[in-house]
Amino acid sequence: MSNFVVSARKYRPQTFNTVVGQSSITTTLKNAINKQHLAQAFLFCGSRGVGKTTTARILAKTINCFNLDENAEPCNNCESCTSFNEGHSFNILELDAASNNSVEDIRNLIDQVRIAPQVGKYKIFIIDEVHMLSQAAFNAFLKTLEEPPEHAIFILATTEKHKILPTILSRCQIFDFHRIKVDDIVSHLKHIAKEESVKADDKALHIIGQKADGALRDALSIFDQIVSFSGGNITYESVIENLNVLDYDYYFKVVDASLNSDISSNLLIYHDILDKGFDGSQFIIGLAEHLRNVLVCKEEASLKLLEVPNDIKDKYLAQSKACSVQFILVALNLLKETEHHFKGSKNKRLHVEVSLMKLSSIQSNIEKKKV
Repeated sequence: MSNFVVSARKYRPQTFNTVVGQSSITTTLKNAINKQHLAQAFLFCGSRGVGKTTTARILAKTINCFNLDENAEPCNNCESCTSFNEGHSFNILELDAASNNSVEDIRNLIDQVRIAPQVGKYKIFIIDEVHMLSQAAFNAFLKTLEEPPEHAIFILATTEKHKILPTILSRCQIFDFHRIKVDDIVSHLKHIAKEESVKADDKALHIIGQKADGALRDALSIFDQIVSFSGGNITYESVIENLNVLDYDYYFKVVDASLNSDISSNLLIYHDILDKGFDGSQFIIGLAEHLRNVLVCKEEASLKLLEVPNDIKDKYLAQSKACSVQFILVALNLLKETEHHFKGSKNKRLHVEVSLMKLSSIQSNIEKKKV
């Protein structure tokens, strides 16, 4: 049996050009390398799974590469690149501050800083989850960070910048990594699916991208999970079944029934949703998100905020023409109240059903006021 390697590791970017969704940061770093304007301390901030540690490793490898190309990308063939790729480079040291956060750990690191690099020009220290360092460890690190030797470069990574001392922040060049866009995640998943000979439709990959909530690593973990579940044929149905996601069609049907003041249809739709094992709170949150998307479609300028496949986008556009802005805003306020009181409700099913009845009365009330 061959050893399986998860996609997040197998397809981890090895050059700046392959980093997904952080082009402004990678361009800045490449320009700094080309012009030899490298700071001695970098701080990479952002939520989980957006490429902070990956970019730190690529930067560390690139800085010491002997044969950089004209785009400031590592050659992957020289002695420095080869030792890094094989995991035995003495010039690049990684410290996980989550489990090595004491003063003693930082003192050991400072002892390493004094030693000049054996191969290449720089010795690079990557400290992950740096916000986990203790107050005493931060203070011990401060002097070294303020006046490091010329051969030392520090790359700090954190998910919680607000926990880092201002004195540390002031000594670093700060890069804020943003959440990965759904379209960028989908494009990357398509590439991996092609490499792995996996069939995957766009709607299915969009659901994975939305579920990942801007974290590419999460998207790759979900992708591996769905591949195992579906046997290498990723369909929209297999994704919503495995991830327990409610089908778009339910929300479209509820809004259509509400516009037609059809209370019975809405109650039957909700009954079907409960029968499939979905929670009422999950349905209310999803319906509010759906109405938000319908509202976004009312103006051409805001259409770019809609992160759904093209065929679903067409359905949103069609429904937005049938809904007035007044209907959508009243419905959103109603759903907000429903969600707020859902947890404290004794009869949760009735609580949602009453809201659906009210939802089905909005359009008729609007029309009565016009008369």
